[in-house]
Amino acid sequence: MSRPNLTRYTRWDGTQLLDPLSADDLMRAMSDELMRDGDLMNALRRLFWEGVERPDGERMAGLRELMNRLRQERQSQLNRYDLGSVLDDIRERLEDVIETERSGIQRRLDQTNDPAGEKSPDDAAQEDSSNGNSGGAEATEGNDFDPEALRAMLERMASRRKEELDNLPSDPAGAIRGLQNYDFMDQEARQKFQELVASLQQQVMQQTFQGMQQALSEMTPEQIAETRQMMQELNEMLEAKARGEDPQFEQFMHKWGHMFGPDVTSLEDLIERMRQQTAAMQQLMDSMDPGQREQLQGMMQAIMQDPGLQQEMARLQQNLGSIMRPEDMRRPHSFSGDDPLTLQEAMRMMDRLQDYDNLEEQLRDVRDWSDFANLDGDKIEELLGEEYREQMDQLGRLAQMLEDAGYVRRTRGGFELTPQGVRKIGEKALADIFSQLNRDRIGQHEFNRSGGAGERIDVSKPYEFGDPFLLDLEATVMNAVQREGAGTPLRLDPRDFEVYRTEYITRSSTVLMIDMSRSMFYSDSFTSAKRIALALDSLIRSKYPRDSLDIIGFSYMAEELKPADLPTLSWNEFQYGTNMQHGFQLARQLLNRQKGTNRQIIMITDGEPTAHIENGHVFFHWPPMPTTFQQT
Repeated sequence: MSRPNLTRYTRWDGTQLLDPLSADDLMRAMSDELMRDGDLMNALRRLFWEGVERPDGERMAGLRELMNRLRQERQSQLNRYDLGSVLDDIRERLEDVIETERSGIQRRLDQTNDPAGEKSPDDAAQEDSSNGNSGGAEATEGNDFDPEALRAMLERMASRRKEELDNLPSDPAGAIRGLQNYDFMDQEARQKFQELVASLQQQVMQQTFQGMQQALSEMTPEQIAETRQMMQELNEMLEAKARGEDPQFEQFMHKWGHMFGPDVTSLEDLIERMRQQTAAMQQLMDSMDPGQREQLQGMMQAIMQDPGLQQEMARLQQNLGSIMRPEDMRRPHSFSGDDPLTLQEAMRMMDRLQDYDNLEEQLRDVRDWSDFANLDGDKIEELLGEEYREQMDQLGRLAQMLEDAGYVRRTRGGFELTPQGVRKIGEKALADIFSQLNRDRIGQHEFNRSGGAGERIDVSKPYEFGDPFLLDLEATVMNAVQREGAGTPLRLDPRDFEVYRTEYITRSSTVLMIDMSRSMFYSDSFTSAKRIALALDSLIRSKYPRDSLDIIGFSYMAEELKPADLPTLSWNEFQYGTNMQHGFQLARQLLNRQKGTNRQIIMITDGEPTAHIENGHVFFHWPPMPTTFQQT
C-alpha cells in the first residue's frame, strides 16, 4: 500500500529557494516603461537598476537596492562594535598578568610562613633558578639552611616586585615595556605575558604580511633573525623597483617563498596585498580617537623587542608609504556600538569594511548586465549572502534570458523586440485593460443571433431542416429511450435528433488611427493610445485570427505602422498639426483591400483637426478653420 504524498510547511529562514525569475516576468515588468518612451534599451537599463516585482509579490532586487543593502550591512557593523574596546581587551589581559603575578608572590610568602609548606634549600634554590632569580644561592650558600633568612629574603624580593608592579604605567604600551624588563616570580604570570606579547606580534606581523604561512607566535631568536633578514631583502627589492632597477623577485621568492601563500606570483601581487593591509591598519588608526591611536602605536612599538626588526619594519612602512595611492587613504569609520573587539577582530573588521568599500566602488562602475561578469561572486555571497548573489546572477543574465526566450534579438546598436516580444507586450496591455472588468458579472456580452455556419458550441437543440448536422449522439439516444422506454432494439425517430448549436462567425476589418501630435504627448495620452493599439492587436491575433487590423499614425501627415513598431513608437517633435483627413484617406485605401463586408475605423485622439491637404500640400492653421473641418 503506497503512502499518500505529504506536504510539510516550515518557517521561512531565508534559505528556501523560490522559483527563478522568468523571461515573461521581465517582459511584464518593462512593458510599462517601454510604453512611456518607446526605448527598449532604456527599459532594460531601468529594469536592471530598479529591479523586478513578480506577480506573486516576490521581488528581485535591482542594482540600486543591492547597493543600498551593501551600505546597510556596512553600517550595521559600525553600529554594533566599539572600537575603543580594542585596548580594553589588552588592558584586561595585562591586568590578569599582573594579578596572577601578585597572587603568585603572595602564595610564595604564604608557603614560606607555613611550616608544612616550607621547601628544602635545594627546592627553593631550584624554583628561584627556574624563575630567573639569583637570591636562592645567597640563601643556601654553604648548604646552610636558615628558614628565617629564607623568609626574610623572599619578603624583600616580594616587596621589590610589588613596588615594580605598583609603578607600572597605566597605558598598555608602558605596561608592556615595564613587564618586558620585569623579573617574574610566578611562572604562570610569566607564561601569560609571553603569550600576550607573542599574540600581539603575530597580529601585527600578519596584518602586514597577510597570508604568511610561517607561524609568527613564540618565535625563537633564530626565527626572529630569519624574519629580519627577509624584511631587509624585501626592502631592498622595493627600493630597487623604485629606482627602476631589476628587483629580482624570482630570487627573492626562491629563498623566502615558503613564508608567503601560493597566491603571490608576482611582485605586484605582493605589493598590492601589503598596500591593502597597510591601508586597513591606517584606517584602523584613523578611526580611533587621538589618545587611543597613540596608545596603540606605542604598544605596537613595544612588542617589537628586536631593534633590527623594528628598524626594518619602519623602513618597510616608509617604502610602502611612497607607493600608496590616493584612493588607499580611506576615510575613517565611525563606530557607535557596544560589542567589544580584540585587536585581531578589529583588524579583520577593517578588512571586511574595506571589502564593502571595494564592492560598492565596483558596483558604481557597473553600467549594465554585461559588467557583472567582472564581479567576484564569492565575495558578494560572503558580504551579502547567497540570496543576493543569486539575484545579482539573475541581473547579469537579464538580457540573455530575454534573448533565449525569443523576445529580443541582438543588433549592432543593442537589442530590439522580436515579433514574439511585441505579442507578449500586447498580451500585457490587453490584460491591463480587461483587469478593470474582473469584478463585473460573467456573461454581460449579448449575442444577437446564433446557428449560422461557424464554430460548434456545447449547447444542443432539436434538429431543424437546414441546420448543420453536428449530431449530439448522447442527447439523441436519451430522447429515444425516454420516448420508447428501456429495451432493445432502440428505434430512432426524426424527432429524437439533436444537433450542436454553432456560433455565428463573421470577419471584421479594422483600421486603428492613432493621433501622434504634440498634444497627445503633453497630455500623457500617447502611452494610453499605444497600450490600446497593442491590446487590440493582441486580442485580434489570439481571439479573432480571421480579422484584419491595420494601424495608422497621423500628425502633420499620416503613415501606416506595423504592429512590431508599436512598443517603440514615439511622437514626432519636429512636426505639428492633426491631419485627420489624410488619416481617413489612408484608412479607406487599406479597407478597400479587404474582401469582408464588416469594415470599421477606430480613431484615438485628444483634439480636433488642425490640418488638411489642399492642392497637394498640407495646410495647417490654429485655431482650426471651417475648411479643415469640411475637408476632414
